[in-house]
Parts: sequence; structure tokens; C-alpha cells
Amino acid sequence: MIQFLKSLFGGSSDPAMGVSLGELGVDMHSHILPGIDDGSDSLERSLELVRAMKELGYRKLIMTPHVMSDFYKNTPEIIREKLQLLRQAVAEAGIDMELDCAAEYYLDEGFLEKLENNQELLTFGDKYLLFETSFLNEPLNLREAIFTMRSKGYQPVLAHPERYTYFYGKYEELVALRELGVMFQPNLNSLAGYYSPGAREVAERLIEQGFVEFLGSDAHGLKHTHTLQKVLSTKHLVKALALPLRNRQL
Repeated sequence: MIQFLKSLFGGSSDPAMGVSLGELGVDMHSHILPGIDDGSDSLERSLELVRAMKELGYRKLIMTPHVMSDFYKNTPEIIREKLQLLRQAVAEAGIDMELDCAAEYYLDEGFLEKLENNQELLTFGDKYLLFETSFLNEPLNLREAIFTMRSKGYQPVLAHPERYTYFYGKYEELVALRELGVMFQPNLNSLAGYYSPGAREVAERLIEQGFVEFLGSDAHGLKHTHTLQKVLSTKHLVKALALPLRNRQL
């Protein structure tokens, strides 16, 4: 334990000094690819974000653009094209950062059609499939979609479970999704109260109970990387990094 604390705090066991996200190593949820969703709007901004993530200690970024039938009609081909563009720019800029891509799928009819028709879906690691839902209304087909994902060989990963207000006051219903095979990925910035006090409370509770497989930045812009600096001094980040997070295996 002493060695673990030293690795986190650079030789000190005082949490007030903060930690580095280098111990996490890999971010598996961000919107850094340029001009593809509501994240980075240009290659120049993407480079700024990659530099900021490097300064935070990350060695690898798995970027996950939104895929939504009505708004962001991204395909694997479009996403991979943007990945190659950013890889080239990062190499030319001399930034030492490994880049890869997946996607964040919104649970809508288009997503279900892709599943049923066995269309290619972008995953990361061991067929981890990142998905999200409406923040306000629980989809009527949530459990059906989870069953379908698993039956197709995917491992469902629910993005930012702490942000779904329809589970507020129904924490046990949220946790029950784990029995269906869903993994949880809270957003790091929730630990700084960036989204809401409710999101922070749920994120902290999930960490306290060890119900977290991944941590993600969900970085859309520099405002998010700036907030990540504040997260470094939170006690629940220390607790989260002590969990057997799967980021380290990616």
C-alpha cells in the first residue's frame, strides 16, 4: 500500500498534493476528434486538447465521437478518417501520445437497427461497447438493448451512469443494471461537481462500493481539461484509482 501511495503522490502519501492521471494511463471516452460532433471543432483545437491530456499524464487516448441517428450520423469510416488526420498532426507536432478510436452510441432506434443487422460498431479493448441514453427519460427498451448487445458478443459500458437523472432516488435500479452485464464508466469531472451535486453524489457512491470498471474524461473542450486539474485533489479520485480499473489494460 505504501508503494502504491508513493506511485500516486510522487513519493508522498498526502492526498492534498493531488495525483497524476498517469496512473490511469488511458482515457477511453472523449470527443477530441476534429469537426465530428459537439467536441473539438477544428484540428488546431484537437491538438490543444491532446497536449492538455498529455500534461495531465495520459499516454493513450481512445476517442469516442457521438453516434446519434438524428444529429451525429458518424460511421466507422468517417471516424477512422478523422483519427488518421489527427494522428498525422500529432506526429508532426512531436507530441508523444498514442491515439485510437471507438464511439459513444446513443440508444435510439438507429443503434438498435445496427445491432440487429450486425453492422460494424466501433468498440475498444475486449469488445467493450460504450453507450449512453437520454439524461432525463429512461428508455423503455433499455434492458432489451442491453440483452441484445450481450447476445451479439459485446460488453456494454454505460457512459457517465451518474448523470442520468431518471435514476436519482432510484440508486438500486441503476446498480441492478450490473446484474444484466453492464459495466460503469463515471466521468472524472463529476468528482469536482462539474455537472451537478447529484451527479457527484452518485459517482462517489459508485466508487465507494467499487461499482466502477472505467473512468473517462468525456473531454469536449479545454474547459473539461481545466476541470480535470481540480479533480486531481479529490479524495474520491484516490479511492477510484485504487480500484482494479480496466483503463490500464487498454
